[in-house]
Amino acid sequence: QVQLVESGGGLVQPGESLRLSCAASGISFRLYSMGWYRQAPGKQRELVAITPLGGNIDYADSVKGRFTISRDNAKNTVYLQMNSLKPEDTAVYYCNAKNQFLGYWGQGTQVTVSS
Repeated sequence: QVQLVESGGGLVQPGESLRLSCAASGISFRLYSMGWYRQAPGKQRELVAITPLGGNIDYADSVKGRFTISRDNAKNTVYLQMNSLKPEDTAVYYCNAKNQFLGYWGQGTQVTVSS
């Protein structure tokens, strides 16, 4: 059974930081591209950051220079370090694992940036 379990979300003030984690089980983690997506109320889900197999890490323009994605294959975990958070970063953040055949989603973790 595949599980992607996100954690680390919460309520923070503008300018603060959060670190999201996504622990994967039931997959050969090192064989999957891992990404973070987010969905704000009334908006479509969008890519935030991705660490693809054999490719370059990529970020949405809106988070470049503020967010950092990383993965620890020994722990089957992908992280999203979010600095200098803005109110427009408020969304549910989802972890995604995919390869050429399959894709999986976590249940999401809420991030709210508000003063």
